[in-house]
Amino acid sequence: MVREYGIVVLTTFVVVVGCVGLHYEALSWMTRTLKLIRIAPRPRVVLLIFFILAVHIVEIWLFGASYYFLAADPQRGELVGPDAVGLLDCVYFSAVCFTTLGLGDVVPVGAIRFLAGTQALCGFVLTTWSGSFTFVEMQRFWKD
Repeated sequence: MVREYGIVVLTTFVVVVGCVGLHYEALSWMTRTLKLIRIAPRPRVVLLIFFILAVHIVEIWLFGASYYFLAADPQRGELVGPDAVGLLDCVYFSAVCFTTLGLGDVVPVGAIRFLAGTQALCGFVLTTWSGSFTFVEMQRFWKD
């Protein structure tokens, strides 16, 4: 039992570090790229928003794949829903956690709950970071 909890904690650590690193590198790349693109401010902001959405979707999929991996061994926990839970259900649950929506139609049971709680915090922080980044970039765009 202790081994299963260790795997859940280690998986959570790896996916959180991966998502934070991805987010940092993506925003850093976008900062450099937006300076090079010579288009009007409005389309530049729209491009930025679509890029940030894409990054968040990748992060949701990374967490979703982690749920799928962990749920393969019932001793690590599982996601329980009205039907059998597959990969897309794991990604759906990941999106619900990442956005802190918390619908409750798919529920984590067992050690996997640690990943769900941590993902909610991580998703909140990354979403806030994106919002702050967008605000700063929009201020720069409007001044150009």
